Amino acid sequence: MPQTLIPTELLKKSDKILFIAHLALGDFTYLQNFFQAFKNANPHVQVDLWVDEVRRTSDESQWKHLQKYSLYDWVAACPFFNKIYTRTYSPALYQESIKEAQQEHYPIVVSLATLRPHLYAALARSISPDGLVIGMKKRVKFYQPHHQLAYRKLNASIPPYTVDRSNPQHISDVYAHWFHQLSGLEVDAAERFPFVDIPPQWQQYAQEKLAAWGFRNTEGNQGKLIFINPYAKTKKRCWPLEHVAELIIAMKKQDKWRDSCFIVNAVPQELAHARQVISSYKLERTELFSAEENFFQLPAILERCDLIISVETAVMHLANAVHVPVIALMRQKNPEWVPIDRANSTVITAPSRGDWVKAVSVEQVMKAMQ
Repeated sequence: MPQTLIPTELLKKSDKILFIAHLALGDFTYLQNFFQAFKNANPHVQVDLWVDEVRRTSDESQWKHLQKYSLYDWVAACPFFNKIYTRTYSPALYQESIKEAQQEHYPIVVSLATLRPHLYAALARSISPDGLVIGMKKRVKFYQPHHQLAYRKLNASIPPYTVDRSNPQHISDVYAHWFHQLSGLEVDAAERFPFVDIPPQWQQYAQEKLAAWGFRNTEGNQGKLIFINPYAKTKKRCWPLEHVAELIIAMKKQDKWRDSCFIVNAVPQELAHARQVISSYKLERTELFSAEENFFQLPAILERCDLIISVETAVMHLANAVHVPVIALMRQKNPEWVPIDRANSTVITAPSRGDWVKAVSVEQVMKAMQ
């Protein structure tokens, strides 16, 4: 049997493990399957998770927004985690969290952080001075001797992944390889499919929300329910609201979509601007939505839709998780992040390699729906 990065005997006798990651919702949509599989394969091990906030700041005005990061609702609901560290958004809380983690005396700490991995190598070692520490490791350039010193704190390393653009692997394949290297874990293709367990209270919320909008009635004689998400964390992956409005207008002109109802998703901080733009088009049967209260508001609404149109962000992966057909608008840059459910996913890529998602035209999206 090939050697694993975590020695088999150490894993057998260990009572806990800490995983460190900087997680976005899209990352977790696929990574959670591997955390769950790891826990199932090692039921005697307490699996703890450190969610590092890469936007950590001393600016107090940003803390309220950062501490409400919707991912925290999701990880808190996952039964395979024991302790979760989420107070890492301010320098002071970050130091407090390190001290708290040190008290756990973790025998194994694994960093899955791909951004600035040398910093996470140092963090992992500071949390577990005497334990087994494994982390990502990038090639060190000659002007980065401090990176080399940080990597020396690791007992073993996972090389960063590269993407073969002519035959790209899916991000879930990358994660599968990581966990196979760590402990020999085998997670087959079916077990990599994203899932989300929506609590009943949020399913009830979605039902009431749609009823309040008049989008779903008991006779069921209304048209399709379409969810459009034009927002992502970076402008490169966003689609203009004007395109959204033009798409809705174009769809309503076709018999297939004439009676459809539309939900336009907006991140909370963009909600006021989105309302201003969308209302200027005076679109009928069109409502704005934002999961302002809890993460599960989003998948609860998504699972009731007939079609989801989204830029390359968590929504397009959650569409697969709730088994609703999705049209994904993507750049050419990250082919490993296409939705995993090929049968229910249509991917439209921007025309040129350097194009942002806004280069995807309304005509392209309409053509994909024919």
